[in-house]
Amino acid sequence: MATYDCDVLVIGGGIHGVGVAQAAAAAGYEVVVLEQNDLASGTSSRSSKLIHGGLRYLEGAQFSLVRESLHERELLLRLAPTLVKRQKFFIPIYPETSRRPWLMRLGLGVYALFSGMGPYARFRSIPKAEWEALDGLKTDRLQHVFQYWDAQTDDVLLTQAVMNSAQQLGARLLCPARFVTAEISPDSCLVSYTVNGQTKQCKCLTVVNAAGPWARHVATQFIPRIPDVAVDNVQGTHLELPGKVERGCYYMEVPQDKRAVFVMPWKNGTTLVGTTEHHYIGEPDAVVPLPEEREYLIDVYQHYFPNRSKEIINEWAGLRVLPAAGGTAFGRSRETQLPVDNESNPRVLSILGGKLTGYRATAEQVMHTLYRTLPKKEPIAQTSKIPLHSPELK
Repeated sequence: MATYDCDVLVIGGGIHGVGVAQAAAAAGYEVVVLEQNDLASGTSSRSSKLIHGGLRYLEGAQFSLVRESLHERELLLRLAPTLVKRQKFFIPIYPETSRRPWLMRLGLGVYALFSGMGPYARFRSIPKAEWEALDGLKTDRLQHVFQYWDAQTDDVLLTQAVMNSAQQLGARLLCPARFVTAEISPDSCLVSYTVNGQTKQCKCLTVVNAAGPWARHVATQFIPRIPDVAVDNVQGTHLELPGKVERGCYYMEVPQDKRAVFVMPWKNGTTLVGTTEHHYIGEPDAVVPLPEEREYLIDVYQHYFPNRSKEIINEWAGLRVLPAAGGTAFGRSRETQLPVDNESNPRVLSILGGKLTGYRATAEQVMHTLYRTLPKKEPIAQTSKIPLHSPELK
């Protein structure tokens, strides 16, 4: 009989890679994760830090995505209480706001319904007497303020916690380890990678390409070539500013293009503002905030919070993988794509796109696909029941 080093080899130590590692290990499989830098060193450390259903996705009728994300949000609030915190969100309405109060009530009502109609599913209107307490929000011509609930996390710590869970279930992490190439045969994949300048090999039954914005480049290194999927890398920038917004997160409509930008409390008493959407062509390693992105975010922030400091303490840019399409990125589908090399007997699966909130559900979908190839094993755990602990508490 053939000898295999592992059943599932995962390329990439971002949230989706570690999520697959946890799911595969929980299902009883031997798992190896290759990460070339550090866990969550790419997109998974440059997100908006939100665990949410995606209220704005309702506008694009992405109902299944919102429902699934809200289900995952509630799971994470239970499984990772030290990492995922429930948070108030505020939506101010002015005369020029395109989404009128009746539309916001309708959207928030659907959001509450998908959330299960529990106490934290409800939304409310903030009385005018409380507007002055909203962290310096501009009250001139303010017509209405809605408040609803979502959640916030530290994306790096969450990624580390999921990988720790996977390792406790038997998964192995090789870091730093750089993927080089892979040869696909009818019964296995032979993966070559480098560690400390030395080339090593791992024979595995299946490979999951979870390299995020690097996934399409990774796909070119398979022999034979695996199917390509048309996607765009979309750059998003966040700014960290002094002074903390104390009441919660703010969902702001950008006056000039009607996009949504979030203003959120962050670490060490600071405020996080983001994000932008800028089509990116180039090497993922080279992405940096652009001057026009800084100006865009500062203009939005000053428009709604005119008396708060606009000094930039820190900034970062990340890349989101979205289906290729014309027009702006704001209205595009956020559904995750999971192309495989062979539908009936997949050896290689790529994860393209995906949301931080839905990483666990995506991992379950990945495993459901790989079961067509993998031998039957006895599960040792269920990811929907595994507690996640903050690495900072250890």
